[in-house]
Amino acid sequence: MKRREFIAGLGAVAWPLVVRAQQPAVPVIGFLQRSAPVRNDFENFRDGLRALGYEDGQTIRIEQRYAHLDVERLRALAQELVNLNVKVLVIDGAPAIRTAMAVTKRTPIVAALITGPDQFGIQNLSRPGGNLTGLSNLADDLEGKRLELLKKLIPNARRVAVLVDSDNPHPIAVRLVEDVARAIDVNIRTFEATKSGTWPAVFASMAAFQPDALLQFSSANFASSPREVVALAVGLRLPAVYAEHEFVDAGGLMSYGIDLADQWRRLAGYVDKILKGANPGDLPIEQPAKFNLAKNG
Repeated sequence: MKRREFIAGLGAVAWPLVVRAQQPAVPVIGFLQRSAPVRNDFENFRDGLRALGYEDGQTIRIEQRYAHLDVERLRALAQELVNLNVKVLVIDGAPAIRTAMAVTKRTPIVAALITGPDQFGIQNLSRPGGNLTGLSNLADDLEGKRLELLKKLIPNARRVAVLVDSDNPHPIAVRLVEDVARAIDVNIRTFEATKSGTWPAVFASMAAFQPDALLQFSSANFASSPREVVALAVGLRLPAVYAEHEFVDAGGLMSYGIDLADQWRRLAGYVDKILKGANPGDLPIEQPAKFNLAKNG
């Protein structure tokens, strides 16, 4: 090959590399959940972004991380995403919120399931301040409503076992459920569980209480394995009310709760505003817009 031809060929090869180097980097969004992937949370969030004109891998890049209920891993993954200089950190519920807020005070945090905003230093939902915003899940209020619905379905129920995730205990919800229980003449006892390996022992201790029914608090821990939870309840012949319809699909009696698919799609709107320059502290924490009731039989 002649020298002139070689130089011309080299220029043809190098040119696309120069073009690629000049292309602006797309904003990176961090998506972090305390559990393994549950339901279709990520897909619904991505659908919400698509409706706003964003496409993962083209106009944005989404980095997904899942802690599989490991608290130390959750913190490490939150730090990893912050170190990637993500424009927004998208997370689910209270344990992830606490972890993310301990890791960063600067990166905007958008949460799909904010329970008890005051525990995160938020006094004004219209203007939360700081770097956290998102959607409330009304978890505390809804647990009492679920107990009322359970009593209507099973009027003779006198003892109700309450299953709570010890990593996400909802103390305010426990107090509210106790108030509702007194009002409807029901004796409740709370049972705490963590990972699925502990569940059989917890249900065995529950049997000694001889409950007439079961109220399960909402939790990503339980939502990761609805069939296992329902099987244990059925094994004790316990009619139960849950927060999510997946438990009814698995054979549970009833579920009542927020429409989580709608919640995750709506969360995309917060990300859109932040990517366009909004301060998360100026974006109001909004209430759920849709609720689902499902029942077997």
